[in-house]
Amino acid sequence: MIDSQELVTRCRADGEFAMAARYWTGGLRLEAGAELGGFTVIDGVVTAGVPADGPGVVTLSAPPELWVAMAEPVPPPFLHDVTSALGAGVERGGDELIWWQYAPAVQRAVELLAEGRPVGAPAAADRGPLPRFDSPVGRYIHLDLAGADHRIYYEEAGSGIPLLLQHTAGSHGTQWRHLFENAAITDNFRLVAYDLPFHGKSVPPVERRWWTEPYRLTGEFLRSVPLQLAAGLGLERPVFMGCSVGGLLALDLACRHPDRFQAVISLEGALHIGGDPERLEGFWHPQVSNETKARMMQALTSPTSPEPYRKETIQTYAAGWPAAFLGDLWYYMVDYDLRERAHLIDTTEVGVHILSGEYDSSGTVEHGRAAHRAIPGSTFTEMTGVGHFPMSEHPEAFFSHLLPVLDKVRADRRSAEPTSVA
Repeated sequence: MIDSQELVTRCRADGEFAMAARYWTGGLRLEAGAELGGFTVIDGVVTAGVPADGPGVVTLSAPPELWVAMAEPVPPPFLHDVTSALGAGVERGGDELIWWQYAPAVQRAVELLAEGRPVGAPAAADRGPLPRFDSPVGRYIHLDLAGADHRIYYEEAGSGIPLLLQHTAGSHGTQWRHLFENAAITDNFRLVAYDLPFHGKSVPPVERRWWTEPYRLTGEFLRSVPLQLAAGLGLERPVFMGCSVGGLLALDLACRHPDRFQAVISLEGALHIGGDPERLEGFWHPQVSNETKARMMQALTSPTSPEPYRKETIQTYAAGWPAAFLGDLWYYMVDYDLRERAHLIDTTEVGVHILSGEYDSSGTVEHGRAAHRAIPGSTFTEMTGVGHFPMSEHPEAFFSHLLPVLDKVRADRRSAEPTSVA
């Protein structure tokens, strides 16, 4: 079932694994019932031999049928990556710090158990000629947030109904770049994608000694950003769309500020996520690279999304300020909870549209459906073949789900406009 020698051969020939395993000394031990597999690693070089438990060794255990499923060319949701599979029957043991340091190598090794896994990469010629310049134009706006001046970067393109775009935790507005190039969207909507403070090009405020204090994103501060940005840009009841942290924020804004938005579009939204950020110590451990949290985000993408877009999506996590992602998760996992208030959202005042990706093991389809059931008048779409980052990991698939929602937003806008009298 687990051909250790073949796995060693594939790991040795794989550039991605070699990059992720650099300096690793220890090994990977795979347990499938009574069967053992795996390999030893010496200073990043893979050698044959199943290692015993000990320093530098990571152990993964699962029933044989799960290993079979994980090795399929297109595994079922949550078994497509070992980190998401940890919540679906796979157990992890061994050296805890080594796991955090070399999770990208372990993830890649498990991927290499499969043969013929599609990468979904479109040939450059299939995309047609690209323009010299992309559509969005970027600039800065100064906003007073929590009593401090914040220099907020945003990009915009298109005309029509204003549509604010909020990125995921630990990332920035580049995630929305494909929307800016879709004329079916920009012909009808003025897109504004912004970077949260401390993210992307939105630099920290100069009035505070922010480097001496933990970064923790609260709902009060997060909600203030789109509210102040809309006011600063003179946007009249814009539409708000966010993903992950932004998807929760969408529902939060609909609940607390329904008069400020025409509609909200919640990607990977939920009533409550929960969890303990302190258990994610590897996301900001001084001995763990940003590469780990980035590669773990790939576990939330679909295996059928184009590989270049999946890798682009997670690169922003590797490039970000280390504290930002873990700090954002305070809102995502602890601060946000609409379970007792969601039913109060009046969808005759603010439209609510929820879209959830099939391969998202965090903001799951079940979370999205629960939010839809709790909010009378909301709409719900299950997005097959995509994961946690639909707009950046598989834009073409995302457009097929998003455009009908935007059509409804436009129709609702027209019906709400006063009828002129001849």
